[in-house]
Amino acid sequence: MATKRSRIINVHEAKTTLSKLLRRVQAGEEIVIARSGHPVARLVPVADAPRDRDLGFAAGQIGIAADFDAPLPADILAAFEHADPA
Repeated sequence: MATKRSRIINVHEAKTTLSKLLRRVQAGEEIVIARSGHPVARLVPVADAPRDRDLGFAAGQIGIAADFDAPLPADILAAFEHADPA
């Protein structure tokens, strides 16, 4: 579970040195926390938050046909109804 850049520590050490561990994680290190020698959690940096989307950025570039929700032609509908489910 641990990678080259991670260090395994026990729960007690994690509790007593949390501030120091957070500084190390913020610097890019991954910390694996173990209970009785078995890894149970990873302390990793939070990924950058996605930036806000600009609404309307494609205005005028996308169009929807007036009949987009019209019933399918009979031959195409029949192909869907008789298709073998995967």
